[in-house]
Amino acid sequence: MTKRLWTMGCLLMTVLAVAAADYGKYYQNLPVEVKRVEAVVIPANQVMLTDCGAVGDGMTLCTEAFEKGISRLSKLGGGRLVVPEGVWLTGPIMLKDNIDLHLEKNAIVLFSPDKRLFLDKAPNAKRVYPCIRASKRTNIAITGEGVLNGNGQQWRPVKRGKNSDAEWNQYQAMGGQVTEKGDLWYPWQMNNGYPDIADTPQKQEGMRNDLIRLTDCRNVLVEGVTIMNSPRFHLHPCYCENVIIDGVTVLSEWNVQNGDGIDLSDCHRALIVNSTVSVGDDGLCMKSGLPQKAPRISGCRDIVIQDNTVLHAHGGFVLGSETASGVERMVVRHNRFIGTDVGLRFKSGLGRGGQTKQLFVSDIMMTDIKDEAIIFQCDYVNRAAGDDGKTPTFTEEQRRWAPDFSDIHITNVVCHGCATAIKASGISGLNCVHDIDISNTTIIYNKVERQIDEKTARLHLTDVRLISNKAK
Repeated sequence: MTKRLWTMGCLLMTVLAVAAADYGKYYQNLPVEVKRVEAVVIPANQVMLTDCGAVGDGMTLCTEAFEKGISRLSKLGGGRLVVPEGVWLTGPIMLKDNIDLHLEKNAIVLFSPDKRLFLDKAPNAKRVYPCIRASKRTNIAITGEGVLNGNGQQWRPVKRGKNSDAEWNQYQAMGGQVTEKGDLWYPWQMNNGYPDIADTPQKQEGMRNDLIRLTDCRNVLVEGVTIMNSPRFHLHPCYCENVIIDGVTVLSEWNVQNGDGIDLSDCHRALIVNSTVSVGDDGLCMKSGLPQKAPRISGCRDIVIQDNTVLHAHGGFVLGSETASGVERMVVRHNRFIGTDVGLRFKSGLGRGGQTKQLFVSDIMMTDIKDEAIIFQCDYVNRAAGDDGKTPTFTEEQRRWAPDFSDIHITNVVCHGCATAIKASGISGLNCVHDIDISNTTIIYNKVERQIDEKTARLHLTDVRLISNKAK
């Protein structure tokens, strides 16, 4: 009896240790009251992936082993599936309630180039399965020091203008198809021996999905891992509540199409801290889509983003382009952006816009920003690879969903090096950019001081120093 009680006590302590992480320090001295995240609790059960038949030789397909490991833990009420050192080739992985997918150091999970493995069996599916997915789950985690590699070059189109001759030749050596104009390469009829899953390269490109996509989940932890080379977005919680992203590294080549780093779509109570992002599209991005009829979480609420580094990205911190269901009570502070295209990027457009409230951005340090340090854009149009570039026609219904960037407070920003310091424009006849405060900010620019359309955008600048660094 004594031994049994001791064992139960050890298990209980393990569970409590997982649950005891204190995130309270990130909620001190906030400019607005934000609902706090709660630590994710995972049971103490543990299964090794190798005990489920997996072989980490980079050649043996381990999809079934991941399924077995998660199933075994699920029958025990949950626990940790441990992926040890090795290269683990697999198809898609589906998480269940109370599961922690734990990657030990030097563990590399490599997702297979065989696109057939990712086909979604749902008859109305437009995309393939994400590499890792979960839907309507509670208490799920991805942790450790290992690597998740989405093998994205097997899925993504590549623009000729964003590649050197040597890089372009490397893509062509993989097989693929180049457009008649020679401006775009598609991963079509590749030399890997696996067949395509659509009847045109354009249709197949439209099927690619995220590396990690978690939908309608509650209590999510992603901690420590490296997430790289995604077919599309890298880490994408959607309609989730109580999300913690702590100390992750997100990587892709600088020129990948739609290679967003960390995107939150319509999430409540989230914390993104201590992470490093260097990707081909937006870095830290918040999205809020059109309201859903189903009882899903709507809008972005109660989010803290702190102590992160963004290297290459289209934007360091990005809001949009979807803001329709609103953004409220968000704090972005003590982050650094080095070499991003844009620093603080607020973008939306007709058909996808909504209102922002109580958004506070502070203590942002930036260097070597390619374009604007701060931009408000209301004419954004999402364009797929190969798009004709024509301005779309908007219906009256779409015009109802116009951007409304307001109640945004930006302070204590330092930027050394950018083309344009501040750029802002709204839409004529609509109140799209207003009640924006920028204060105690220094921006050293090398081309344009400010490009603000005062007829459509109202910004209040206090103690803002815009300093020219143009070549003499």
